[in-house]
Amino acid sequence: MNQIKRIMAIDPWQIKSDTLEIEDRRLQESLTAIGNGYMGMRGNFAETYSGDMHQGFYLAGVWYPDKTRVGWWKNGYPEYFGKAINALNIAKIKLVIDGAEVDLATESISDFNISLDMAKGTLSYTYVVRGVKVSAERFFSADILELAVFAFMFETVDGQDHKIQIDAIIDADVKNEDANYDEQFWNILDKGQTNNGSYIATQTIENPFGVDQFTVVASQTFAGNFEAVGQTSAEKTIFNSFEQTVTVGDVLTFEKRVVVTTSRDYADLAEVKAGNQAIVEKSVQTQDYNSLYQAQVAAWGKRWDIADVVIEGSDEAQQGIRFNLFQLFSTYYGEDERLNIGPKGFTGEKYGGATYWDTEAYAVPLYLSLADEKVTKNLLKYRRQQLPQAQHNARQQGLKGALYPMVTFTGVECHNEWEITFEEIHRNGAIPYAIYNYTNYTGDETYLAHEGLDVLVEVARFWADRVHYSARNDKYMIHGVTGPNEYENNINNNWYTNTLAAWVLSYTSESLAKHSRADLNVTAEELAKWSEIVDKMYYPYDEKEGVFVQHDGFMDKDLRPVSALDATDLPLNQNWSWDKILRSPFIKQADVLQGIYFFGNQFSLEEKRRNFDFYEPMTVHESSLSPSIHAILAAELGKEAKAVEMYGRTARLDLDNYNNDTEDGLHITSMTGSWLAIVQGFAQMKTWDGKLSFAPFLPSDWTGYTFHINYRGRLLKIEVTENVTVSLLSGEALNLEVYGQSVELTSSYTVKVGG
Repeated sequence: MNQIKRIMAIDPWQIKSDTLEIEDRRLQESLTAIGNGYMGMRGNFAETYSGDMHQGFYLAGVWYPDKTRVGWWKNGYPEYFGKAINALNIAKIKLVIDGAEVDLATESISDFNISLDMAKGTLSYTYVVRGVKVSAERFFSADILELAVFAFMFETVDGQDHKIQIDAIIDADVKNEDANYDEQFWNILDKGQTNNGSYIATQTIENPFGVDQFTVVASQTFAGNFEAVGQTSAEKTIFNSFEQTVTVGDVLTFEKRVVVTTSRDYADLAEVKAGNQAIVEKSVQTQDYNSLYQAQVAAWGKRWDIADVVIEGSDEAQQGIRFNLFQLFSTYYGEDERLNIGPKGFTGEKYGGATYWDTEAYAVPLYLSLADEKVTKNLLKYRRQQLPQAQHNARQQGLKGALYPMVTFTGVECHNEWEITFEEIHRNGAIPYAIYNYTNYTGDETYLAHEGLDVLVEVARFWADRVHYSARNDKYMIHGVTGPNEYENNINNNWYTNTLAAWVLSYTSESLAKHSRADLNVTAEELAKWSEIVDKMYYPYDEKEGVFVQHDGFMDKDLRPVSALDATDLPLNQNWSWDKILRSPFIKQADVLQGIYFFGNQFSLEEKRRNFDFYEPMTVHESSLSPSIHAILAAELGKEAKAVEMYGRTARLDLDNYNNDTEDGLHITSMTGSWLAIVQGFAQMKTWDGKLSFAPFLPSDWTGYTFHINYRGRLLKIEVTENVTVSLLSGEALNLEVYGQSVELTSSYTVKVGG
């Protein structure tokens, strides 16, 4: 029912347009964002643009702890909330043609084109202004992570010579749009000249929370055939100036190469500066543009060799999955175990750029299949390193064990909405589930036996303390929570939360039995208590409908489908008051169905069908995490039309701006959903009990699809047309199931779709 807004053309490998969007410039900036896991930026123009836009450049792991501002302080509130901060404007140039500055918001320009090339990781745009054709290309190097390259070409198209002047600028006079009182978060420590450019050193302002200040050094060096005519600086800005005349038949080139280093990798200002200069001298200045560019193309090519999903018959579907994979890998590729995946990546400031449970629930399955095992292990280590902070979070709530945060950079909770921070504790089950998922998928029990059990035991202790015993019912219950459906707060006995809590206690007990750990001091009394809680956990259930009830009282609501709403009501979160939303039956995202997805081998097909048919019609899918889970379950239930609809929504959520919020940035962590919908949905890949299986179907408007997965040291290729072919590209022979038939895969196996 939501209106879509499509401003970029359909193309299998590009995100492109021949329109410079003025009204929707922010949306276009989001859709053309690029990054390399270390840093990235929105698709801002380098040239002056005085219209409405959102200038944004972000560095992984660089953030600021901002004071929690609430009207009435309560015990247990976090002292601060964290936000990824807009670091610098490293792309900036001032372009002057024949003595007048170019402002792309007000100029009369023609022949505009912009294109994000997903195969190569490059963004380019061209336009003609005042008789000069300007061509710009940029990339954030996947080979030298500290490097961003901005290249420009100029040629005359009106038969006249034109004088071109360029000021290459790095601007630290920036602020966050979400700052409380328009604060600026940067002080200038140093700035100066190098042998071929200039640099600026900044540091985050002091904070009262004991969080280390970050130091950032950005330097710019140059190549091309412009003549340097001077350099200068202002209080928070450095300039290098160039000029040249473009003559008829000639092409001028100008390159701005920016290297960014931070105190995350170096001890102090002197070392950050020295590290920056070393990268410039050893890796950047010694290479021409083509060498840097080819290294970029090769790095992305290597990623696509395994990750690409080829869809035949639908360029819309093809573009959607590639866009999502491109943005995921632009945000995180597992190189640094100190990092995680922010919901907006490098594309915006909403959600503060912090870590959510999205990583464990949605991103881990994709990275398990498309990257080396160490990538997922780094995500698990990220949480293990933050176990002491998770224990601190539990103590703040007066509870034992460890409570992993809803939103964090360091492991300390830094989210300031009480109904989320204190009540959406189901995230404390997603972290253990990721440990299980990694162990089950890889067959590697070493992580579980050591770091994994450290986490599991402390999380189990939290759940054992958070439940309470109802003598009246002789059941254990969990009150005062928010489930995955954030359109209901402070409810009792959320089925999904209760299910996860009991599962954590069982899985931890089973894991301790397999891998004895005396150092964890788990007593026989503790284990007995955990077993009692599992045996007596309360699960709300409705006999009449035959469904697991989302929470106590849900069945007393005015239950009606989304189809009963007027189109003008949607999205609810932009049209209804929060009070009206909370009283309604409408569901933001998979809640009961999230639990059925996690533990799909524990429920019959009929149970899945009843719950899907009951809950999906009431779901507005206003969380970006929602469509993929519904696509996967719909596919298993043979609901092809619904599965394809939900795939389209998750694959093109941002490209078509389904929820009318992409101008704030992309929905990075939910982008895994398009891959999950194809691989776990359409292809029905399952790994229950360490057994790999497939049961693919082919959407009626596609003619085929192909994908790869890494699985237990093997690389597999799965092709689905009128036949299904599973090929072993590398690794030892593998036993698996296709449509329930056991197969020993030694080379390839082919069967007709449907078996």
